[in-house]
Amino acid sequence: MLARTRQQAPIQEDENVFWVTMSDLLLGLFITFVVLFVFAITGFTQNKIKQQEIQYEVGKKLASEFKKNHINVEIDKVTGKIKISDLELFELNKYELSPRGKKFLNKFLPIYLNTLFANKDIKKHIAQIIIEGHTDSHTFIGAHSFQENYVKNMDLSLKRAGSVASYIVFINFPKKNSYENNLIQLMSVNGKSFTEPIIVKGKEDYRKSRRVELKIMFKDYGIMDLLQKNKPPSNNK
Repeated sequence: MLARTRQQAPIQEDENVFWVTMSDLLLGLFITFVVLFVFAITGFTQNKIKQQEIQYEVGKKLASEFKKNHINVEIDKVTGKIKISDLELFELNKYELSPRGKKFLNKFLPIYLNTLFANKDIKKHIAQIIIEGHTDSHTFIGAHSFQENYVKNMDLSLKRAGSVASYIVFINFPKKNSYENNLIQLMSVNGKSFTEPIIVKGKEDYRKSRRVELKIMFKDYGIMDLLQKNKPPSNNK
């Protein structure tokens, strides 16, 4: 029995060394993971704060330019979202821009687009420009059900947004040539029908619900973007 015990002792010692080594390795991996995680989250938070600061500054700048040029639009200074009443752009139940609508856009678009795209410090943060049409929930002429009313309003809201987008593409004004291709690549069109009404004191404000919105989507810098940004330069030549 004594001899057998002595023969087993080296095996137990080897097993102990193995588990100690594995424990050290796992602990090292855990510490590395925690450090990377804290670094990523901290940097990601800083990126989001910076992104929101840029978004706010753009909203303020747009509002200032509109006020200076006597352009009356509803703008959210925090997000830069702009609401234009359909009364400014279209005749009732029409999607072709009215003469009044074209006159408004001729004044509005150069200020709006040059503020966003002629400034390189702003342009580099823009991921998308969304032109979005909205209608009110009144029953559409010829609609005989909720579903048909939704589809007809969807068609109208999408065509109205498309009319504004087409006007943006074809209008000419100073500085536009310098960023026109980039603008077209970033522009998209949505129709929302009556799904996002404007509610005032618990009731839908039909006049305000009928609108076209222009939304700026800023680049969303994620954790992988942050890690790539902080990646050490390669030594390869």
